Amino acid sequence: MDYSQQKENHEQEEDEFLDLLSIANASIAYQAMHLSKQPSMTSSYAGYAWMRELMAEDTNPIKCYNMFRMHRDVFNNLTRDLVTRYGLKGSRNTNVEEMVGMFLYMLGHGIGNRVAQERFQRYGETISRHFSLVLNKVCNMGKDLIQPIDRQFQEVPEKIKKDRQFYPYFKDCIGAMDGTHIQAVLPTYDQIRFIGRKGKTTQNVLAVCNFNMEFIYVCVGWEGQAHDTRIFYDAIGRRDAQFPHPPPGKYYLVDAGYPNLTGYLGPYREVRYRLPEFRQGPTPTGHREVFNHAHSSLRSEIERAFGVLKMKWKILTTMPNYPYKKQVQIVIATMALHNFIRKNAVTDTDFETADLDPEYGYSVDHDVVNEGTSASNNNAFLDMAHLRDEIAMNLINS
Repeated sequence: MDYSQQKENHEQEEDEFLDLLSIANASIAYQAMHLSKQPSMTSSYAGYAWMRELMAEDTNPIKCYNMFRMHRDVFNNLTRDLVTRYGLKGSRNTNVEEMVGMFLYMLGHGIGNRVAQERFQRYGETISRHFSLVLNKVCNMGKDLIQPIDRQFQEVPEKIKKDRQFYPYFKDCIGAMDGTHIQAVLPTYDQIRFIGRKGKTTQNVLAVCNFNMEFIYVCVGWEGQAHDTRIFYDAIGRRDAQFPHPPPGKYYLVDAGYPNLTGYLGPYREVRYRLPEFRQGPTPTGHREVFNHAHSSLRSEIERAFGVLKMKWKILTTMPNYPYKKQVQIVIATMALHNFIRKNAVTDTDFETADLDPEYGYSVDHDVVNEGTSASNNNAFLDMAHLRDEIAMNLINS
C-alpha cells in the first residue's frame, strides 16, 4: 500500500471516529435534557392549593385583594359571570378559579410567563394558553361594561346634583374625556412612531368616563406619536366606533388639547387650570379662574380613573413583551375589570383613596395640557364659548 493510500485510510478512520464522538455527545446531551433532567415543577404548594387557601373563608381577605386586586366576593362574582355569561370553561387539569387567578395575578403585578410558572407550578404553554383564553373572555365582557347605561343621559349625575360647587352650573355635563399613554413594547424597526412623551414607546389611549369613575368609551391601539386631536376626530367620526355622542344640550368636559366643538367644553386658556396650580397658589380670582377651578375639579374624574387603573394593574406600566395586538387587548381588559370592580365592590381601597383625593390621578400620570388646535372661527366654538362664559359668570355671581 503506497503512502497516499495509507493517508486516505487514516483520514477516513479519523472522520469515522469524529462522527462517533459527535453521536455520543449528542446522546449524552439528550439524556441530560430529556431523560435524566431534574423536574422544575416540584413545589408542593402548587397554584390550585394556593388559590384554595386564598379563597378560604378563614383567610385574611386582604391577601386575596393584594394578589388579585379585588376582594374575594368580587373575584367570585367575576368568575361566575365569565362562566355563565361569556362561556369560560376550565381544562382537564386547571379549574376556572385558577385560570382567572393566573390572569389577575399577571395583570395586577405586571409579571411575565416565567414568574407565573413558578407561582402556579404550571408549564409556560399552559400559562400562555389560559392567559389568552381569559383575556379574550374579559375583552368580550368589556363590550358590555364599557358603555353608558343610558345613551340619552337623561339623569343629572349624582356627583353634580349633590355638590353646590357644580349644581346647577354643570347640570348638563355628562362625563369627562382625556387621553393617556400606556407603555408599549415594540420591535426595533417599529418603535419610532410609538415614541410618545418622555421618549418612551407608548400606546395612546382615548377614554371617556362618567362621574362614578367608570369608563363608558375607550379608543385603543394608537401609536404614541398620534396627536390627541387626531384620535378624537377619528373616534367621533367612525360609524363603527360606538362613540357615545352627547345628545343636544349635553356635553363632555375636555382639556385644552381638544377642540371646543359643540358637546365638548374646554377651559379658558392662558390662566391657571390644573388643581395643583390652585392648591399651591392664591385663591382663584376673576370669572376665568373661578370657572377653570370648577372645570378642573369636575374633570379630575377622568384623571382619577386613570390613576386607579394604573395603580391597580401594574402590567400597564411594566408591559411584558407580548405581540402588540395582545397589548391592546390588555388595556381593554383592565378597563373592563376596572368597571366590574366599581360596579360590584362594596369597598375597594384603590377607589376609596381616589374618591378622597381630588388630585389622585395627577401624581400617577400628570399629562401636560396640550394647547391644541381649536375651531375658533366656527359656530360650534362660539356656542361653547358662550356657554362657558355663562357658567363662569353664574359661578362668580353665586
